[in-house]
Amino acid sequence: MPMPSLPRFLCGILVASATALSSGAMAQSYPTKPITVVVPFPPGGPNDIIARTIGAQLATQLKQPVIVENKAGATGNIGAQSVAKAAPDGHTLLITLDTSMTVNPQIYGKRMGFDPQKDLRPVVTLARFSQMLVVNPATGLTSFKQFAEAARKGVNYGSAGNASPGHLTMEALQSLIGGDLNHIAYRGNAPAVVDLLGGQVQAGFVATPSVAQHVAAKKLTALAVSGSKRSALAPTVPTLSELGYPAGTTEFGYVLLAPAATPEAVVTLLNTEVRKILESGAVIEKLKALDIELVGSTPQEAAADLAAGRARWSKIIKERNIQSD
Repeated sequence: MPMPSLPRFLCGILVASATALSSGAMAQSYPTKPITVVVPFPPGGPNDIIARTIGAQLATQLKQPVIVENKAGATGNIGAQSVAKAAPDGHTLLITLDTSMTVNPQIYGKRMGFDPQKDLRPVVTLARFSQMLVVNPATGLTSFKQFAEAARKGVNYGSAGNASPGHLTMEALQSLIGGDLNHIAYRGNAPAVVDLLGGQVQAGFVATPSVAQHVAAKKLTALAVSGSKRSALAPTVPTLSELGYPAGTTEFGYVLLAPAATPEAVVTLLNTEVRKILESGAVIEKLKALDIELVGSTPQEAAADLAAGRARWSKIIKERNIQSD
């Protein structure tokens, strides 16, 4: 005699319970092998330093090796894609600049090879940083007001490349002050700073640690910082908000992400452990030189940050016709 079938609602409850038990069991045993953290940019930069600093601490806390693997290329898309397509078990993670998730989809589209919103899930916002507006002293510009006036006549500025933080910050500012700012894209911050020092370009928004020594030596003149607060490395330089342009406030973040189907319990565990690391005095001290603000958000807050970034940059990308290299 055939067994009677279970009511549909009861089947649903059983499936949900089994899934929850499976997820909980995975979290209790996780990690079962070394964790790979992909950095989609070359070694030595801030993204890499943050990943290695956090990875070393995470290895101690989770009692498994954490391997940082640099997969640079296509403005972060190559490394991000490798994580998006990895097994969703928490053993392959991504630490990247938030523009990989907010800007790249809008300028690369299907060429990314994956959909960041569907294929990756935020675990925690790690840190935020801003940019410093600097000019070559030969320009004679010593204030932001003078820069805004010069911009109306034409200023050449350099950045680390199309859709890089320096490019995005300057284009966001230009949408407010108008003028004729001519963008010259370089392959990275280093060559852009070299030409800025040499006078081949007149201005640039650059991460503060890359130019603070040149400002101190009076080889470059600092006019403003883009963040919501002044830089600890250059406390006398005003913010754009202080200068009357609060809408120009621009900050970027580093975010930890996992493949989209990673169990909730694993994401929660990772979030808890990484937030402990970000509150560590030793980690705070080590990352101080990068002029970044450690954050330590919830996964939900990280998702909200990325959504806000997508909305803001969508408007500026269309308005300023920002395209990929």
